Amino acid sequence: MRRIIDFLAVTVTLVSAQVLHALPHTINQFRKHHGFKTEPQFTEKYFSQTIDHFNFNSMGNGTFSQRYLITGQYWEKGSGPIFFYTGNEGDIWEFALNSGFITELAAHQKALVIFAEHRYYGKSLPFGNDSFNIPQISLLTVEQALADYSVLITELRRQLAASHCPVIVFGGSYGGMLSVYMRLKYPNIVAGALAASAPILSTAGLGDSRQFFRDVTADFENVAPECRDAVRGAFHQLKELAEHQDYSHIQSEFTLCKPPSSAQDIHQLYGLLRNAFTLMAMLDYPYSTHFMGNMPANPVKVACETMLSGSDLLANLRKTAAIVYNATGVLTCFDLYNLYLECADPTGCGLGFDSQAWDYQACTEINLCYESNNVTDMFPPMAFTERDRELYCSKRWGVVPRPDWLQIQFWGDVLSTASNIIFSNGDLDPWANGGVRKSLSSSLIAVNITGGAHHLDLRGSDAADPASVIAARKTEADFIAHYSERERDRKVRERDRERGLESDSNLCCCS
Repeated sequence: MRRIIDFLAVTVTLVSAQVLHALPHTINQFRKHHGFKTEPQFTEKYFSQTIDHFNFNSMGNGTFSQRYLITGQYWEKGSGPIFFYTGNEGDIWEFALNSGFITELAAHQKALVIFAEHRYYGKSLPFGNDSFNIPQISLLTVEQALADYSVLITELRRQLAASHCPVIVFGGSYGGMLSVYMRLKYPNIVAGALAASAPILSTAGLGDSRQFFRDVTADFENVAPECRDAVRGAFHQLKELAEHQDYSHIQSEFTLCKPPSSAQDIHQLYGLLRNAFTLMAMLDYPYSTHFMGNMPANPVKVACETMLSGSDLLANLRKTAAIVYNATGVLTCFDLYNLYLECADPTGCGLGFDSQAWDYQACTEINLCYESNNVTDMFPPMAFTERDRELYCSKRWGVVPRPDWLQIQFWGDVLSTASNIIFSNGDLDPWANGGVRKSLSSSLIAVNITGGAHHLDLRGSDAADPASVIAARKTEADFIAHYSERERDRKVRERDRERGLESDSNLCCCS
């Protein structure tokens, strides 16, 4: 790899004046995870975080307990970098246990590692179980989450006597978006960012609404064009049964717990089935995983083998969906409305409280107006336009989305004046083309991973890793070391300058 020579500098400084109390209690936990070369000993802690950073009247200085995980197992205290994961839409343990690269890199670069949980997810609920009521949920915004992370970093650096330690942020998917935004908004705190599989363009309303499901389809088509055709043919047969209202046949073919009885039920079935293919495309890792459910190695290939295993396309489609929804074989039938929730994100919101939080975000700032059309993709036509989003969100949450807000607030595709950000994407990931695929400058670097699925590079090393991800991690490690070194040098110069000013001051006083 060629040496990194020249980097752009960011001169914008944003000042945070918040001071908070921290660490009410600690829970020690130790977990193993497939893919770790090392076994990090994370400690689970809680931070007393401000509920509303931007309004002094609404909540006063009210606080909530924000969860984070920390390990100083590899840290060179006082000088080693701080690797900070900007938690996204879920329980922070799930991300910590599926991001082994960060811990492996920390062992090499002697870093402190922190995984911070996003407000309104996992156990970081500002209002407990009432957090998802209106108006309590209104404080779930990207801006509040970024402020949370900035305050947490600042306070932990003070507590740990680490004010001169460079901070590098990491994130995958929405978490990768947050890492980009942290570098843009708080360059005074964050020296560099690794944004893996971060669709910062498509979620800002930039790009083609057909791209996502077109790229899901391409994953299966690349295994075998016949696979794509079989999926499309199965959906066509399902459509014909629905048009004839042969609901008992549909129930039998898909082992549904209840027979569908309306067009809405068929729409729900379409969404459930499409979501299965979406998850397999995203999580098309070369080894089995237990992230976002249980998935076999190379699930897209397994799905295609299933779709082409016989002439009964509907049975094959049911078995393919079962790879996602019934991996353990425990379910005796599929419950349409319990296995999949339709929401403001056509790619899926998940289940439980986390799904409510993500639905709200998709109704406010995160623009996910993606469609399938059965022309550029293999799925039934399912539109989700800005108008559809507006109607749904008004009814569900009483809000009107702001479709262009992320372009205004977080620069959209006008990023050339930023610096020290790595954008990594795998070509198997349907989110990839919603992100940055070409380097924008010598310090805004695009790393493209052939044969890589959704933020594969953040996962721990595995014997099944393709050479491309091994090379990508090496590139990322080199850039991150460079960011840390540059920031350390800057801090030394700053300290020397302050000492020089102090010395000059003393001389003046003595004269």
